[in-house]
Amino acid sequence: MAHRGTGFFDTKGHFFKTPNDATVSDLASVLGKIGDGESLAPGIAQMILDRRSEIERLFAEHDAMMADYQPLRDGKITRLQPRAS
Repeated sequence: MAHRGTGFFDTKGHFFKTPNDATVSDLASVLGKIGDGESLAPGIAQMILDRRSEIERLFAEHDAMMADYQPLRDGKITRLQPRAS
């Protein structure tokens, strides 16, 4: 007998039973093939999803640092002089 169900699809239209599986598939696609033989991307994608809050925090910190960042014009680092006491 036919029955109703819920499914989730990645960007390529592949069916998955859970939202996590569909998201991991999309993340793995973004990462591309990693390593020789079978790709390590699906495992890395799962780790990214599992550690999402930590990764989002790191990107928020990165964005905050980049907001005021001005690259050096000549590419040289100038040593700061110690402050006089």
